[in-house]
Amino acid sequence: MNSTRLEAFSDGVLAIIITIMVLELKVPHGETQGALLPLIPNFLSYVVSFIYVGIYWNNHHHMLQVCEAVTGRVLWANLHLLFWLSLLPVTTAWIGENYSAGAPSVLYGVVLLMAAIAYWLLQQVIIGVQGPGSLLKAAVGADWKGKASPLLYSIGIGAAFYSPRLAQGVYVLVVLLWLLPDRRIERVLVRK
Repeated sequence: MNSTRLEAFSDGVLAIIITIMVLELKVPHGETQGALLPLIPNFLSYVVSFIYVGIYWNNHHHMLQVCEAVTGRVLWANLHLLFWLSLLPVTTAWIGENYSAGAPSVLYGVVLLMAAIAYWLLQQVIIGVQGPGSLLKAAVGADWKGKASPLLYSIGIGAAFYSPRLAQGVYVLVVLLWLLPDRRIERVLVRK
């Protein structure tokens, strides 16, 4: 099987995740600018989570461009990733409503950490399927951002017990780290 159906299914799930997150945004009660102030934390958590989903969508798309064969292991690894990403709407809403509490910041970080691990596992499964001449392995190389992200999420989770805002700052730092497009796979495809 090629990756077309896998990518289409994943795109649909990610679109639904974004839709659920936007539906969690509430309409302001009132007609003045002041009515928007209570909604700012929810909106900011939505923006950060939207960017996270966008980053995963973009990198997932690039990864599947070099995936020549989809096996059962690839399908299950992909579902594992989608499972963790599907929890983002709940944790996004919770952290938006309770941005100064520790538990929502911890759970948000745990979901981000597990999604990062699931993405890494999917990447490793695809590399295993491709064998020694894996294009994906050549593309990801040392993968310093992929290794730094789980470490930063773990730091954020620990920080959330003492300072939820510090934890949220760490999660935003990871977003900023990945915001620049990752061109490693594009370079390998051009060379191919």
